Amino acid sequence: MFAPRTGPPLGALALALLLLSAVAVLRRPTGGEEALSIGLLGLGGGLLLFLAVFFRDPERSPGEGIVSPADGRVSLIRSEGDRIRIAVFMNVSDVHVNRFPLDARVEAVADAGAGHVPAYRSAAQGNVQRAYRLSTRLGEVELVQVTGVLARRLVSFVRAGESYRKGDRLGMIVLGSRVDLLLPAGKVVPSVAVGDRVHAGLTPLARER
Repeated sequence: MFAPRTGPPLGALALALLLLSAVAVLRRPTGGEEALSIGLLGLGGGLLLFLAVFFRDPERSPGEGIVSPADGRVSLIRSEGDRIRIAVFMNVSDVHVNRFPLDARVEAVADAGAGHVPAYRSAAQGNVQRAYRLSTRLGEVELVQVTGVLARRLVSFVRAGESYRKGDRLGMIVLGSRVDLLLPAGKVVPSVAVGDRVHAGLTPLARER
């Protein structure tokens, strides 16, 4: 299964490659033309395979507790006043669909920030980003998609005013970067450590006190 809205462009690319292959066979190119056709088809096939892997979106049943909103590695756990920030860094090989960490109503979606510092650095907290303010049984929770050096396209599958279940798809970041989850400090205890590998919708990031 592929991420929402990515099926049509992947299908169009596959169809284009099929048509180009058919044209190449019918024209029966020789010499330099044959080498060029094979090279172009190889590049196109490689691109299609990369995109198919990148946009994969496997079905998942939610794990226990407050689950990770992203695939990747925990890059930061920090107390910030009355909140705890847990950041998950995604590399290009991770599944890039982000998911709800617990049942929630989306109260607001807002863009902010500037610049594109490498997302694994703590300074990336000020990068271009999209914040989702969520109303949950724990109170207000914030989920933030943060761009990086290459990852600059933020995609939302949800809108303010809508309610979702834990593990539902929220959005994605194209080509990597990170997702931060800000939880009420007095109500949760982190259940991961920096460097831990986590999976969106599956791995518990924190438990309720």
